[in-house]
Amino acid sequence: MAVYKFKEIQTIPPAKQLVDIVLSKTNRKTPTIVHPGFKITRIRNFYMRKVKFCQTTYGEKFGKILEDFPKIDDIHPFYADLCNVLYDRDHYKLALGQVNATKKIIDSIAKDYVKMMKFADSLYKCKMLKRAALGRMCTSVKKLAGSLSYLEEVRQHLGRLPSINPATRTLILTGYPNVGKSSFMNIVTNANVDVQPYAFTTKSLFIGHLDYNYVRWQVIDTPGILDHPLEDRNTIEMTAITALAHLPAAVLYFVDISEMCGYPLPQQVALFHSIKPLFRNRPLLILLNKTDLRKLSELSDEEKQLLDSMKDGSDEGVHFFETSCATKTGVDAARSKACDLLLEKRVEQKVKQGKAETLKNRLHVVGKAPPASRPPCIPDSVRNAKDGGDAAMGGNADGGEMLEKERMDLLGGAGVYSVDLWKRAQLEDPSWKYDVVPEIMDGHNIADCVDPDIDRTLAMLEKEEELLLKEAGLRDDDEVLREFSKTQSVLDELHSRMRQKRLEARLAKNKNHAPTLRKGRKKAKDVEEKLEAQGKDGSKVRARSAAKKVRGRSLLGKRKRDATADGGEEAGRAGSAARAASARSKSRMKGLPSEAAAQTIEKQRRKRMRLHEKQGKKGEADRHIPDLKPKHLYSGKRGIGKKTVGEASSRILASHEATARHGKPLPPHPDA
Repeated sequence: MAVYKFKEIQTIPPAKQLVDIVLSKTNRKTPTIVHPGFKITRIRNFYMRKVKFCQTTYGEKFGKILEDFPKIDDIHPFYADLCNVLYDRDHYKLALGQVNATKKIIDSIAKDYVKMMKFADSLYKCKMLKRAALGRMCTSVKKLAGSLSYLEEVRQHLGRLPSINPATRTLILTGYPNVGKSSFMNIVTNANVDVQPYAFTTKSLFIGHLDYNYVRWQVIDTPGILDHPLEDRNTIEMTAITALAHLPAAVLYFVDISEMCGYPLPQQVALFHSIKPLFRNRPLLILLNKTDLRKLSELSDEEKQLLDSMKDGSDEGVHFFETSCATKTGVDAARSKACDLLLEKRVEQKVKQGKAETLKNRLHVVGKAPPASRPPCIPDSVRNAKDGGDAAMGGNADGGEMLEKERMDLLGGAGVYSVDLWKRAQLEDPSWKYDVVPEIMDGHNIADCVDPDIDRTLAMLEKEEELLLKEAGLRDDDEVLREFSKTQSVLDELHSRMRQKRLEARLAKNKNHAPTLRKGRKKAKDVEEKLEAQGKDGSKVRARSAAKKVRGRSLLGKRKRDATADGGEEAGRAGSAARAASARSKSRMKGLPSEAAAQTIEKQRRKRMRLHEKQGKKGEADRHIPDLKPKHLYSGKRGIGKKTVGEASSRILASHEATARHGKPLPPHPDA
């Protein structure tokens, strides 16, 4: 049977927090924008989706609670009775039933309101129906506050329960408080149960594990039990009674014969007789504990008769053990006996149930009886070695094989003697035993890369190098100096060229930015001579220069319009327009070879001007509004009672326009 995973139950939030979680998730996971201008079918679907999503979220939360918590009627009787003792079965089932009922109520609320929304004819009605539906759901959930808080406490307590497997091999320790149960458990298992010199130190079930006979065992330490009627026992005692009643285990009943626990021996025996029906069909061991304080031989005859009375009326034999947890006397014997008795009991039950038959069908059991005399089988090689056939193995004074320790003492002792690891190697040729094993590096044998004449070759190279050094010392240094001077002159020339190139690059870099000085301009006389040398008329250059000087000395900014005698003012105006067009044509053709080139350049100029004019209004003094309806002012939601989005946005837009016209914003709204 699988161990129940009570620790994996999810946390249950309080009712108010659960409502906040579900409503927040509904708001985040569903659309949030709706307008009265939408089609009514779209508005209905918008609000129906919110109601259905809220219902689904509540259903998932409550369904997870009902699925995680164990069902009392479906789990093992041990856990069912333990839940009844700790949490009250009726209260537990009632809380889960209320959760299930609330889940169904929420489903019916959602169904009814979705049906009503299908007949709503306006956004306001749909919204009010949605509010009513969510409000009724939240009200029904808030009524679960008590049940949810109770289930959260049960979840926390279930998570703290030890993982007890009711079907595995188990030892149960029971008896009066403070008789040594926890000390025994700490000795035989790896558990670390608190041990104190007062009663009821252990207030719940503690579990430990041990290994015996190659299988895993669990040991359960139960709280102490007092001798009074069952209905008077408290919750702590009832957990021990539940474990004794439902777990098929070996029972170890502890008796403190020293009476240092605070309870006399007759009371401990009376408790044994009162709970004796719980030990039926279970291996039973009685541990007479604390024998280090009082020996069994020191008991009076009446006390011995009380102990003997514990054997009466038992279907199976009762085994007594004298133990002491302080000195660990008899602890291992009691543990081994309890495990053996339980194993025998489990095997016997499997045979009775027929489970052993399926195992026998998979095994072949030989029916032949073994021979009466079974001499040992000694191999021939070992017999020959004992007879002295192997001389390499050596021998001692008794004629047997010499041990490695004896050989080590004989050949110098530890640190001097080296063990012969190849002495017993079984090879095709015994002469291969002590061959040198090749050393391999990067897939190559190192021995193949070693030159046997490397010392002689090294000596020859050193001698040759010495002769070369002597020959170099005998040469004259003048030739070396001449070569050095040639090299130095070549390097100097190369460095000079590099410096010159750097200077030229620096001058060329600054040439485009250097201003042209007035004294560097060409004179009219030089230009006239150059044009005459090319075969052109240079007199126009001097005439143009003179005209510029006259215009520079004129006091009037512009010429007066000439009125012709025959045309009057209109003729003068037409003549002025013709002269302006001629001047523009001449200025456009200035410096260009043809009229086609001038037209191409004019098109490019106008295209650039259009690009500038597109953004001409965007400036620091333009007060330009780039977007008449910015999204951050016309999107989102507002609560009930706030100004609507359109009104607030219109107010902000009017303020922008007033600022653009007059340079001042509007005064604040009185309701703002």
